Amino acid sequence: MKPKKVTIIGGGIAGMTAAWELAESGVTVDLIEKSGFLGGHAIQYTCKATSECLNCGACSVEKMLKNVVENDNITVHLSTEIEEIGKASPFSVKIKKSAVFIDGAKCTNCGICFDKLKDTGLIIRGYSKNNLPLFAINPDKLADNPNSLKEICPEGAIVVNAAPAVSKLTADAVIVATGFTPFNAARKGTYGYGRFPNVINGLDMERIKRQNGFLARPSDGAPAKKIAFIQCVGSRDENLGNLWCSQVCCPYALRSAESLKHKNPDLEITVFYMDIQNTGKSFPVFYESCKNDIRFIRSIPVDIFPEENGDLRMRLFDETQGSPEMETFDVVVLSTGIMPNTENKKLSGQMGIILDADGFFAFADDLNKTATAKGGIFIAGTAQGPKTIADSMTQAGQAAAGALKYLGVTK
Repeated sequence: MKPKKVTIIGGGIAGMTAAWELAESGVTVDLIEKSGFLGGHAIQYTCKATSECLNCGACSVEKMLKNVVENDNITVHLSTEIEEIGKASPFSVKIKKSAVFIDGAKCTNCGICFDKLKDTGLIIRGYSKNNLPLFAINPDKLADNPNSLKEICPEGAIVVNAAPAVSKLTADAVIVATGFTPFNAARKGTYGYGRFPNVINGLDMERIKRQNGFLARPSDGAPAKKIAFIQCVGSRDENLGNLWCSQVCCPYALRSAESLKHKNPDLEITVFYMDIQNTGKSFPVFYESCKNDIRFIRSIPVDIFPEENGDLRMRLFDETQGSPEMETFDVVVLSTGIMPNTENKKLSGQMGIILDADGFFAFADDLNKTATAKGGIFIAGTAQGPKTIADSMTQAGQAAAGALKYLGVTK
């Protein structure tokens, strides 16, 4: 009997987990990822451990990425988008691979292309040694550097075609794991994100830490000494129409702050918040311990003003003082919220499955949040709504189990 086939849309932690669970059960998986790397946003996160593990989930993503790239039942399609997809099983899936990409079968991860084109931004380096290949083409820079890729790779791994390559797959079931889009902090104009170099978001902070080994000020590379975290940027914001809590921002910010403080006890860190969301059984104890190292102010600042030396002056209200005041910080980290993936609307129309009022994929059964109203189509991870890495992996496992049951496959 021919093995069952499942197409998974999205190569983040939920998509990878579902793919591996299915592959381990003998199912053939096509894993479709729009970017040049597997791992999604989660693979960019650095370990938050201090003297003990803080359960941030970063190591789980690394392990799952390694599992996926080593599993022969999983075919990974990088730099690939869904062009068309049917609404009933067996599903016809038309995919479109970018016209310019790096061939993982030929790439040796030598880094020559990255070193030669570093100043152009045309080549991107992956965040994990388990990314295969470790390098990808930045499509946003192609138009500015049309001839830069010719003959630069000694292995001939850089493919430059005149047009994207379109091909067709078939699938007995589909799992949608398209992940999320981070809130664009530039929409909160008074914070100066994108205009003031030392105002960054969480992913910016991760990249800076990975590159330098510490949190350096983007303006001058100097180690940050006084850091502010501002919570709920883009979440729980009635003016934006984003009324949901992103769930991950509070534990993420506190783990990041504790990790920074552990490496440099002299750091001054302040967290501005509306409410600290209790996520997980151990979080209340962790939160209480954070109060020994971090200053908490239950107020969200409105304005940030740049100074000539790159410092950031902030108007804030400290309820312990009872009056507004101004304070200066080296770096301000904006904890940006989880927004629906911009591709959700297009995919929902193609597959005939609905979105909820916020723009995430809606589930059809309160007892099974991976099931849709369409037989054979399942959802997982932050495609369904905000959740942590651990919760995304759990739901992905449930989606895989649902798909196996639908396909009549037993472990």
